[in-house]
Amino acid sequence: MKKQRIYLDTSVFGGYYDVEFEEFTKPLFERINNGEFTIIFSTMLEIELEFAPEKVRKIVRSIESEDTEFVEETDVAVELATEYITENVVGKTSYPDCLHIALATIYQADILISWNFKHIVNIERIRGYNSINIKNGYKQLEIRSPRELMNYGN
Repeated sequence: MKKQRIYLDTSVFGGYYDVEFEEFTKPLFERINNGEFTIIFSTMLEIELEFAPEKVRKIVRSIESEDTEFVEETDVAVELATEYITENVVGKTSYPDCLHIALATIYQADILISWNFKHIVNIERIRGYNSINIKNGYKQLEIRSPRELMNYGN
């Protein structure tokens, strides 16, 4: 069976050491380290993690390279991210979040994972992002929190 390709935004890495989110983040990283997913890294994630604490950057480095795919920011991604804002899905200050969503969309991630409930994992926002994605010929993007990727067994 083909591995799911998941795009992790920066909040997921920070959630590893956050008391509120570690209960669901650590099992996700166990699954990642077991090779269950292909992780999509982006230039946007790389920029945001540049100033993260060393322990957070260490999590990124712990993921095996054969389980990763690196995608770059493109003009198409910038245009799509900008459209999310001009269509009032979110405000201008949410551009980095929009760029994560646009990159996950154009590179056809199976799921985007985030702990950002205000601008990303929010049903109204998800509907807005996906209506624009569909209008532009892309498929809907699954947007979930790490909690929704818990493996409860068969």
